Formats: sequence, C-alpha cells, structure tokens
Amino acid sequence: MEQLIQQIINGISLGSIYALIALGYTMVYGIISLINFAHGEIYMIGAYVGYTITTFLGLGFFPAIIIAMVVCSILGIIIEKVAYKPLRNSTRIASLITAIAVSLFLQYGMMYFVGPETRTFPKVLPNSSINLFNLNVILDMRNVYILLVTIILMIILQYIISKTKIGKAMRAVSLDKDAAQLMGININQTISFTFAIGSALAGAAGVLVGVYYNSINPLMGAGPGLKAFVAAVIGGIGIIPGAVFGGFFLGIIETLVSAFGGSLYKDAVAFSVLIIVLLLKPNGLLGKKITEKV
Repeated sequence: MEQLIQQIINGISLGSIYALIALGYTMVYGIISLINFAHGEIYMIGAYVGYTITTFLGLGFFPAIIIAMVVCSILGIIIEKVAYKPLRNSTRIASLITAIAVSLFLQYGMMYFVGPETRTFPKVLPNSSINLFNLNVILDMRNVYILLVTIILMIILQYIISKTKIGKAMRAVSLDKDAAQLMGININQTISFTFAIGSALAGAAGVLVGVYYNSINPLMGAGPGLKAFVAAVIGGIGIIPGAVFGGFFLGIIETLVSAFGGSLYKDAVAFSVLIIVLLLKPNGLLGKKITEKV
C-alpha cells in the first residue's frame, strides 16, 4: 500500500507535466482542428530557456518559468503566422506534414545552436521532503512545486476561457468559425492568442521537466510531446478538462507500470491504453458524440 501511494504521488507530478503540454494540443485542435506536432519542441525550448535563466543569469525557479512562458508564447505566435496561417484553408494532411517539418526544424535547429549533449539542469528548488502520515511515503518538495504551479496555471487558464472577452471569442471560434467572424470576432487574433497560451503552458512544462529530471537535451520534446498528445486523445481531443484528466491518467499509469517491474514496457502500455480507449470510446473518455447534419 505504501509503495502504491508513493507511485501515485509520483504519477501525479508526471501527469501534471503531461497535462500542461496536452492543453496546448487540445486548444489548438479545438480552434482550427490542427494537430500541432511541433508543440513538444516548444516545450523543449522552454526547458532550455529555463536552463539559461537559472544557469547564466542566476535567477530562481519562478522567474525562469515566467520568462520561459513569455518566450514560448512569442515563438508559438511566430510559428502560427509563418507556418500554419498560409495553410489554414488547405487540406489537413498539408497542415500535418508542415507541423512535422516545423518539429524537426526546431529539434535540429536547437541542436545546431546548443549542441547535442545532455545538460544538467541546476537545482533551483529546496532539496527536502516530507514523510506523509508516518508511513514510508516520501513527498519530495519538487512534486509539491510542480503540482502547485500546474494547478495555478490551470485555474488562470480556466478563468481566461470562461470570464474574459478573448476567452469567449476562443469558444465562439471553436464552435463555428464562420459565424464568429460574422459577429465581428477577429479570427486571426483569436487563433494567435490560442497558440500563445498553449505555447506558454508548454514552456512552463519544460522548466518543470528540467527541475523534475535534472537533465535536458534537444530531442527531449519528442517523447513527452507524443505522450501528451496521447493524453489529450484519451481525455477527448479539443476538450480542456479532457486534456487535464488524460495527462494525470497517463502519468499515474506510467509510474505504476514502471514501479511494478515494467519500465521497459511503459510506452507500450500507454499506447495500448490509447487503442483500448479509442475502440471503446472513439471521442475519448470525456468526449461527446457530435452529430453533423448533411
């Protein structure tokens, strides 16, 4: 029981990171039906921004997260304007291939500038832990910070979407882009804002991963980026609560599988869960069936 509780705590921390990345996938898909496979590389760049801020400028954990979010949001807007906006009326396969090309460009562009070697992320959080309930269950303070940052960012995101004018515009564009445009909503501005928010969350996730694993490299975005996409699909792609649920769900499953001797097969288990979910509920666990009139 103690080991189970310990692994659930670890899974929640990992799931928090997946959830932040998955939110970017699901927001972009909900607005323009694009699977942005370059999103994992934005998260990787966020990790390197955090590394630069903490290593060379000597700033702490929270300034690193804020600056990484700002840089990644600007990068997300640039990518949308340069790579995706010209293809907005093209076929989905053209946009998908472009997203893969942008992903590879960011990977190897970063490798060119910083080198392929793995770098050690500095320790910017207190190296302390708490023993829970007098059990042999250790709660690392890094897990506490990761979970708190994730919860705060998700509350801010929910407030933006539910209460602000731009959030209402995002929901309108998601439901019917043409009708939203007829009502005076600036489609281009709304889509750019969506990319900015999603990329900012990915940047925060990159710093959290650096703190969690203490190492970063230019190819680090491929695996977690794909896992976060799986989490978004499991929860229901295009649905924000679904991305959050899918991230925590996948993180807990991975840590449990690793803890009980299946670390070599955790990726296979993750994709097996995806296949099972899609067979039983093609729209995801929290997704709803949409009836289209012909």
